[in-house]
Amino acid sequence: MNLGTLKPAKGATRRNKRLGRGVGSGKGGHSSSRGNKGQKSRTGNHRMPSWFEGGQMPLQRRVPKFGFKNPNRVSYNVLNLGQLGALIESGRLSAESPITPASLVEAGLVRKNDRIKILGGGELAVALNIEVHAFSRSAAEKIQAAGGSIQSLSSN
Repeated sequence: MNLGTLKPAKGATRRNKRLGRGVGSGKGGHSSSRGNKGQKSRTGNHRMPSWFEGGQMPLQRRVPKFGFKNPNRVSYNVLNLGQLGALIESGRLSAESPITPASLVEAGLVRKNDRIKILGGGELAVALNIEVHAFSRSAAEKIQAAGGSIQSLSSN
């Protein structure tokens, strides 16, 4: 055996279809096995994008669109009072100094430019001075009932 006698295994290769070589080729003759008529039987069909629907209204325009996205929406990163109480107990936040966005960033609760809203979930045992962007009504009542104070920061 040498390189000149190597061949693929029997049945491993096939001859190409010889399309467009007349009726005697056994491949449809006039249509070259592309079927009858229509855009896909013509030359140049390979240039059509896969999503093209032949001039029919395209799917992305037929399907109904839902909802409304408000471009002026203000989103808040929310924290519950229970979370703040747990952080004070663990020592990651101090109850003596005011709780500001900067102190919450240092504690790893929020990212640098997040707007923060305090919600009233959980209980608060210590008096806190909190300065964030927004408060829920129940959170404000619980903070003031515990002897703390709230201050809303401007949202710009």
